[in-house]
Amino acid sequence: MPVPETPEEVRRWFLAQVQRLWPVAGGSLSLRKSPCIRPRCAACATGEQHASYVLYGHRAGRRFARYVPDELARELEQALANGRTLQALILDAGERYLRARKAQRRP
Repeated sequence: MPVPETPEEVRRWFLAQVQRLWPVAGGSLSLRKSPCIRPRCAACATGEQHASYVLYGHRAGRRFARYVPDELARELEQALANGRTLQALILDAGERYLRARKAQRRP
């Protein structure tokens, strides 16, 4: 039977994993198409409209949307993937920490 981890070992594992996850972001990235405000715009007249990336998220119970320049979209996609990985690590760390603390209570 393997020796249970200590809470300190769980902490060191977690910090080592998190250190690799930069940049990090939460929310979702969408490519949206919308009309512009220019009169007689050829793209809008044909129905093609204008594509732009938007970061969506929630803060304090309110939804927000932020424009993302095209050249930053890939970097932000990686940050969002890292954010999802971080969420999974937090769940794993919680379970491992609980196991470690329970093992400390055993005589």
